[in-house]
Parts: sequence; structure tokens; C-alpha cells
Amino acid sequence: MNPSSRIVVAGAGSVGCYLGGCLAAAGRDVTLLLRPALAAAIDHHGLRVRDLDGGGRALDRRALRLATEPSAALGEAEIILVTVKCGATGEMARLIARHAPNEAIVVSLQNGVANPDTLRAELAPSQRALAGMVPFNVVPSRRQGEAPRFFRASSGTVQIARGIAGLKGVLDVAGAPVAEHGDMPAVLWGKLLLNLNNALNAISDLPLAAQLADRRWRRLLAAQIDEALAILNLNGIVAARIEGVPPGALSGILRLPDFLFHRLARRMLAIAGESRSSMWDDLSLRRTTEIDYLQGAILRLAHAVGRPAPLTRRIVSLVKSAEAEGRGPPGLGPEAIRP
Repeated sequence: MNPSSRIVVAGAGSVGCYLGGCLAAAGRDVTLLLRPALAAAIDHHGLRVRDLDGGGRALDRRALRLATEPSAALGEAEIILVTVKCGATGEMARLIARHAPNEAIVVSLQNGVANPDTLRAELAPSQRALAGMVPFNVVPSRRQGEAPRFFRASSGTVQIARGIAGLKGVLDVAGAPVAEHGDMPAVLWGKLLLNLNNALNAISDLPLAAQLADRRWRRLLAAQIDEALAILNLNGIVAARIEGVPPGALSGILRLPDFLFHRLARRMLAIAGESRSSMWDDLSLRRTTEIDYLQGAILRLAHAVGRPAPLTRRIVSLVKSAEAEGRGPPGLGPEAIRP
């Protein structure tokens, strides 16, 4: 791998466009495989990315390639960053197997824990799939007649599995720092514990910063994490530290009174303005959420060991009901969540 390697962002939505924009701004050879409407907007107006520290980059249309057909995007790809929703991973893997070179390196930068295995099951034997993790939220902004904007609304470093010489050097750029990790399954489980809040945020219909500033919502998240950790332990699964915090200590921090939590958890609260979870976006757009790949993963483990998970099951039920009703985020209060 070297800086001139051809990179394709497969399924470039908010996270994918932000990462692709940062890579292109650093001079990397980037193709975005994306929906036609977004491709047309970028083709006419370019693309803007901005990170949490205020650094912004405006990219001319010529700074990257745009493709709406997998065959056109993937044919010469050397590195493929998969950023589709979990439910689309299998389909994207089959497209990569069909159209990408046999030596392509495929990195899952998605929520959930099963995507790397889903990719490996469908890719050609010589195509290598690696686990990755994006810790931050990206907020999109689209205005008629202007370049689409993608704002990194929280902190963190992208993690990728070790094992491919030079890959980190290609992907590690300003605005999207990258580090290698030797135990990516643990990293993915650690991220999943934090992502349990995605559903609470969607149910609440609150900005993330406002939701996490409210101890009642934090206590619900803490109870979810405790329930999930007990189930992980019974299955022999270890979750990595989350932003330097051991998973077992996280629920205690979340339960602290507001003034102490705000003092100790500045990084967790480093979330911009109106940022909300991707699950909130999905409910707002009347799309299927990733609840089956987040809370659903905990329920499957609970079933495997015969352990009840009433709070997790209740939250899944509420999200599924909101999906079925198709009215967007329900805006429930914390008192409506507990079973």
C-alpha cells in the first residue's frame, strides 16, 4: 500500500463522504460510490468537510471521482472502505467479489460486530477483509445550490486491524486520524456498547448533547450497558476500553450526578450542536434501522446462554414499533422506556 493506491468508498453516505473528502483533501486517489442524487450535487458544487476542531476543507469536483454504478467504481480499486448500513453488507460484498480486483483490501467501517465475517463469506478468496471502527458522528448538511457539507460532530480515532503493511499510512490523514489495533473484535464490542445509545437517542428525539446531559437518559444507557456486559461475560466476550475507559467503569460514570459527569466526561460530551444518532436519521427518513445489529446482537447472545435481557428487548420493541408506524422518532421520555 502507498499514498497513490486507488481508494473506493463503497456506500458513501455521511461517514463515507466525510472520510472520502478528508482522504481526497490529503491528495489520495478517491472514488465515492454513492446514490445518484448526492453524486449530482457533488458533481455540480463540490464537497465540503469540517472536523470538530473547526478545520474545514472545500473540495473541487475534480478532487475525487464519483460513481453510481459498482462496476464503474470497483474495477481498479486497491483499497475499498465499506460504509453501507449493516443490512446491505452482504450485497456490497457480492458486488466487490464480482467487480473488484482479486488483490483488493476491503475495510469494514460500519456499526455492529458481524460485518467483517459477512464480507469474508462473500468475497473472493484472495480479497482480504479487515475490521475497522469509526468512533465519531458525522452530520450532513444539504442546501439547494451549495456543496454538500459533512461535519465531524464528535471526537475519536478511526481504528483498523493490523496486518496490511502501509495501510495505516495511506488512510491516516488530517480530520480522520487512524490507528491500528491488535484485537478488533474487542474494539467492535466496545463500540457496540456505546452504540446502544443510538436507539435511546432515536426514541428521545433529542440532540445527543442534550440527551447525554440528562442523567435520566444516562442511567438508562448505563442499565443497558450493565445488561449487555453481563451477557458478554457469560459468552466469554471481552470488550475493549472505550475512549480509554474500561467498559465496566462506564456505567458508573454515566450514573454520576450531572455536575460530576460534566467534569469527568468532557470527551463524551464533545458533541456538536444538533448532532443525533444514525438511528435517529433512519427513523426520520422512514428507513429500516440497524437495531437488529446493535441491541439485536445482545439479544442473540442472551438467547444462547438463556439469560433474560428485558431492557434490551424493550428498546428493540420500541424502535421496531417506530419503524412500523413510519412517523419518525417517537419523542418518548425516559420514564416510558423501562420494561
